[in-house]
This record gives sequence, C-alpha cells and structure tokens, in this order.
Amino acid sequence: MADAGVLIGFSDHPEQLLLNRSNRHGLVAGATGTGKTVTLQILAQGFSDAGVPVFAADVKGDLSGISAIGTPNEKMLARAAAMNLEIKPAAAPTVFWDLFGEAGHPIRATVSEMGPLLISRMLELNDVQEGVLSVVFRAADEEGLLLLDLKDLQAALAHAAANAKDLSARYGNISPATIATIQRGLLVLEDQGGTNLFGEPALQLSDIMRTDPSGKGYINLLAANKLIANPRLYATFLLWLMSELFEELPEIGDPDKPRLVFFFDEAHLLFRDAPKPLLEKVEQVVRLIRSKGVGVYFITQNPADIPDTVLGQLGNRIQHALRAYTPADQRGLRAASESFRPNPAFDTAEAIQALGVGEALVSVLDEKGAPTVVQKTMIRPPNSRMGPALPAERLAIMGQSPVRGLYDTALDRESAFEVLQKARAATAAAEARVEEAEVEDEPKARAPAAPRASSRQGMGETFAKSMLRTIGSQVGRELIRGVLGGLLGASRPTRRRR
Repeated sequence: MADAGVLIGFSDHPEQLLLNRSNRHGLVAGATGTGKTVTLQILAQGFSDAGVPVFAADVKGDLSGISAIGTPNEKMLARAAAMNLEIKPAAAPTVFWDLFGEAGHPIRATVSEMGPLLISRMLELNDVQEGVLSVVFRAADEEGLLLLDLKDLQAALAHAAANAKDLSARYGNISPATIATIQRGLLVLEDQGGTNLFGEPALQLSDIMRTDPSGKGYINLLAANKLIANPRLYATFLLWLMSELFEELPEIGDPDKPRLVFFFDEAHLLFRDAPKPLLEKVEQVVRLIRSKGVGVYFITQNPADIPDTVLGQLGNRIQHALRAYTPADQRGLRAASESFRPNPAFDTAEAIQALGVGEALVSVLDEKGAPTVVQKTMIRPPNSRMGPALPAERLAIMGQSPVRGLYDTALDRESAFEVLQKARAATAAAEARVEEAEVEDEPKARAPAAPRASSRQGMGETFAKSMLRTIGSQVGRELIRGVLGGLLGASRPTRRRR
C-alpha cells in the first residue's frame, strides 16, 4: 500500500491516505489522551516510507520514538492480528532540530527573513507600533543595513530614534516612545529565548527536504517541549517556515506524492488572538501551498480551534474522541460532526463521543478528490517505538545526521549592529578632533591681530561643533562638512580684500 497511500487503520476495509491527494492538507483532532500523537507518528512514518520528507513539531517529546525500532507489546500484537496486519518493527530516518540547540541541531532565521509582520506578531504590537517597525525595516534596506539577529534590530531601532525627525518627514510620524515600546518588547523576547531563533547560518529549505540513501524521506523533528512555553514564538516560527516554503518553492500542480508534509501540532496557538492580516496570510498560504507540492496537517484538540476559512481547505480528516461537557464543547462537537460526509450506519456526533483510545472517525479524499463517507476506524499500531527516544539515542542519531556541522556553530558577520557601531565611533572621533582644534585656537581668538576674521572663524567652528553633536548619521556629517567649508571659504576672500 505504500506505493498508493499511507495506511491509517481498518474499518470494514483498509483506510488509507492517498499520496496523490495528500497535498490537499488535513486535520487530526481529538481530546487529550485519545491517540493523536500515535496517529501523527503513523502518518509521518508512512510518508517517510513512501519517500516523502516530513517536518513536525514534537511538543511533548513522545514523537521522537519514531527514530527507534519499535518493540510491539501484547496489546499491539493483538490489535494487529485483529486487522490481519503484520507489524514490521523499523525506525524512520530522523533529523532532530531545536531552537535552543539542546535536543537537536540549532535552527535559525534572519530578522530580515522573518519580516516586520511576523515579528510584530511575536511582540504583540498594535497597528501603530507595527507600522513604525515596518519603517525601520524600510530604512535599514535603503541604507544597506543587514538585519540578521536581534542586536541588529535593536541597533536599527536606536538609529531610527536618533533620526526620528528625518524619518518622520519621509514616512510619517515616528514617535521615540513607540520605538521604546518595541525595544522593550525585544528585551522580553530575548528573555524568552528569541535570541536563539535569529541569526546565521539560517535554515536552508533543502535541508528539510532530504531523502536517505534507501529513498526514505527524512523526518525532521523540532523539539518543542521548551519552545511551547512561549506559544507566540512557537506559532510564529512555524508560520514563517510555511511562508518560506510557499514563497520559495516553484509551482508543480498536483504531484504523485508531496514534496514535503508539514505537521503543525497544537495548531490552535497559531490562531489565538491573531489579527486579521495574519489570518489572511495563513489562509493564503494554506490555500495556495498545495500547488507547490506541500501538504499541511493541523493537529489540535477541537476543529473549532481553526477558523472556517482554513478548515474548509483541509480535505483529509481524522477525528479522535471529543467530550462535550460544556456548551462550548457541544458547539465544537456539532461543528466536528457536521464537517464529515455522513454515514447512514451511525450518528456522527454520537460516534465521536463514544470513540475509545486508538479509534477515530476517518474521511479522506478519494481518487476524484471527493471526501469519502466517514468510517469508524481502528488506528493501526506503529512500526517505530511508542514513547520518547533516550538522550543517548538522540545524540547518536545527531552524530550521523546529514546536516551535522552545518548549523551547529553560529556565525556573526558584519551587519547593522557593527556598521552603526563603527559610525558612532567615527562620529565620536570627529567630535574629539573639533574639540582639540577649539582648545588650540583659544589663544588665537584672544590675540589682538585680525579680531574680526578670528571672530567669524570662531563662530563657524562653534556652529559646526553644535551641529556635529546633534547629527550622528553619515548624512549629517556630510552636511556639516559642507557648511563648515562654506563658512571658512567665505572668510578667506574678506581677508584678501583687506
């Protein structure tokens, strides 16, 4: 079946997710403890066996067992026997990633790649603050300042505050108070581990779209058990990765199998309190990325966690048990049951509540792209280990990783921080030279000879020094040199006439 699809489990017949319909996206939903992680593991390894690379967030650490050979217990063997299925213990080729560089290879993006919209989302900025941040990005681009890491962005913000009057004249009001608010937000982000996300070497998409020598797709697992403590950072990073795939991959239509399958666990975090522009961006990416050969699968507790505009794009659905204890739960149950193509053999809403652990309602797209009638399905046992990989096993796998050494050492090349630091040093040196010239010229200013010429020259120098202290940018220094030259040039002909 691996040639045609991924075996999910059995109803009265095998239920499989067709590879040529897998880029139409999907949903795995259900209450805590109903078996979503095992279902995700089965899907991920099934795609890997079919030669499709996978990227998934491992929120609890349990998914890391996919990298180890499974050891079926009696319950698993009994379930497999009831399905007339033979379990073939096997591990999937795995690459571990970690934003903090502890449980996997470091994974980074540059500030410029992330962009002002997503960074505003991380910092919880309002519309005005987001607009100011966009101006800072625009000004940095125009001045050739590379924004790679957070210290570059902090330097660019300080530079914008120092030149707020000039920027306001070009782009509209830039309030120093607004810039200060953004700077404080960046400090909070740094404390939450955001420093680890931004920098170089940045992730290359080709490195998460690899296959091993046997033709199996690598499963890229992002260790998210620590990252999930900052939900906005977690959700924004995964949204950035989806956006990068959308923007960089060429159109290929509907392939025989996806180029990559992307699993977004705890998907409700992406949509919680999300502003309308961000929701529109997510909807656009989900709607159009399938033509790039990428399948996106959201894993969440309740389908109601996902906006209807996105939910309508998810053609393949696996629904584990839901409990309806509150009015909100009941509304979610209703929405979940109504999203399936009904089966006349049972009531969908009642069936969802009666499902046991390892059971699900399944409806996938058929060869014509239409959803199948929903079926009660026993989820198949996985071939890999159920439960986390041991730390020693993780280290051994990282030692044999195809990306070993590519991302483990951070780079810090010259960018906005270093350029602006040099500019400030040059400005300070110029000020020092002007002050030294003033001290040397003080006796001459008190000399009786040519008092008028000395007075005019001293006024020019004083005016120049005042402006030089006020204007710190390169443009300011060029202006000072022009004004100073004009003043001194104007004094010389006067002396010649006398």
